[in-house]
Amino acid sequence: MTDANSTPSVRSNPVDPVGAAGATRSARLAQPGWRGRPAGPRARTTGNGLPPFQRFLDAHSECVWRFLVSSVGPTDADDCFQETFISALRAYPRLRAGSNVRTWVLTIAHHKAMDAHRARKRRALPVEDVAAVDGRTTSIPQAPDDGLWDAVRELPERQRSAVTLRYVGDLPHREIAQAIGCSEEAARRSLHEGLTKLRKVVSV
Repeated sequence: MTDANSTPSVRSNPVDPVGAAGATRSARLAQPGWRGRPAGPRARTTGNGLPPFQRFLDAHSECVWRFLVSSVGPTDADDCFQETFISALRAYPRLRAGSNVRTWVLTIAHHKAMDAHRARKRRALPVEDVAAVDGRTTSIPQAPDDGLWDAVRELPERQRSAVTLRYVGDLPHREIAQAIGCSEEAARRSLHEGLTKLRKVVSV
């Protein structure tokens, strides 16, 4: 990798961390049993000039899922995904017309990912092999780029967010800064520092 715009292994040939499960995320949330979905006409109309929430969900669910799998791993991504869209559903009626909904929902997902990382640290088990006590991890298929994304998840919080928002969310630096709550210069610096660390630990 030479710079943020010439990383073929991350951007030009992005990893697909979704797998078969990701293809059904939008359909699952659309089911009547999903706890966050309202019933009746409210599910089909908005008063702020934005698309109906179901259309918004269909358009952005895969991107959010990819971002969360890359950020927190497949084990925690499912809960983060549901929490992201529950929060989005509640806030959607108050969203201003003309808002960048992709950046907005990825910002929510970013905060859910940070919460998951912090919760993971609090509940960390004092054993060397977590797979030995968490059977869920043994059934997850390994993707070719798992080593890369494992390294991404080990980055410091802001660097991890900058890398995933850039290469999975495909956000420009200005919107990355908006999502993680910093200046555009700081977002560029976090991205550069994260990529520099990845070059040292992953052959790309």
